[in-house]
Amino acid sequence: MLGSHDSHADQTHAHVRHAAALMTDCANRFLAALDDNQRGKATFHFDADERMNWHFIPKERKGLPLREMSPFQKHLASALLAAGLSQTGYIKAVTIMSLEDVLKIIENDSGENRNPEKYYFSLFGTPSESGTWGYRVEGHHLSQNYTVVKGEVIDGPSFFGCNPAEIRQGTRKGLRTLSGEDDLSIELIRTFDEQQRKVAIVEPTVYKDILTAASRKAALNGQPSGLSASKMNTTQFDALMALMEEYARNVPDELADRRLAQINKAARNIYFAWSGGINPSDPRYYRVQTPSFLIEFDDTQDNANHIHSVWRDFNGDFGEDLLQQHYSASHSKEISGHHG
Repeated sequence: MLGSHDSHADQTHAHVRHAAALMTDCANRFLAALDDNQRGKATFHFDADERMNWHFIPKERKGLPLREMSPFQKHLASALLAAGLSQTGYIKAVTIMSLEDVLKIIENDSGENRNPEKYYFSLFGTPSESGTWGYRVEGHHLSQNYTVVKGEVIDGPSFFGCNPAEIRQGTRKGLRTLSGEDDLSIELIRTFDEQQRKVAIVEPTVYKDILTAASRKAALNGQPSGLSASKMNTTQFDALMALMEEYARNVPDELADRRLAQINKAARNIYFAWSGGINPSDPRYYRVQTPSFLIEFDDTQDNANHIHSVWRDFNGDFGEDLLQQHYSASHSKEISGHHG
């Protein structure tokens, strides 16, 4: 099913250029709609430290928040968010934003802390199809980071969280924003026999949060732990593939294709690790680790009804790999030595 992607490498490349073109177009339309004051808040130099200053907790951020935009500006901001996500990914993102309203009611908040419009749009550098620039859409439980280098798009870190993971009262009772990320992992761990489970469960007491947190570079100490995909039967490996695809397909097809190519390239060099209980009501954590990317998920807070999930590229987050290649190619040897 996925193996056929390799033969489409050239086609994918053309598609990725299309992603860059769409993002550039959306970014420029958004910027053109802002006044000088708004533009001042929304834009940064490409090499600003702020570009890698990502997080997923409710806090003030730099950038232009939705609540300081007029209705038509919000539509253009939404288009920019949508340019970096698949339709499913976009639905997850806007649902995550809407959960702030649910929390506002649950916590009796004034709307200052919990506000569906406290999501910030930040652009780094000058949007152009052939240049180097990036953008971020971020607020509580959502951080989508994009870097464009000469028409190539890198998407990462890509964070989705949700609280409540399942709405248990009120008009939206039963809504689960990240059900795929959750259910597919439980299906997978339940296909393991007792011996496999012993290897996969690396820590019986659940970790408090994703281990990489909001680090600028994804890194886990030591060798990958957990159950190797090489020790899984076909049914189990298919279940693992389905879980990885759920994450891969949060982004537009052309970017998803590159994530799927990374999955294919890893072949069976993939480790699945679990911590905590294996029932839907248990606090739990899992990760999928390959040589090139890392997926982490936890559902530990608020009686295991509060999810954090992230896709990290070990070398590619914030476009690091592409930028290094770009600098090496376009600068003198001594500078490329410095960057290498």
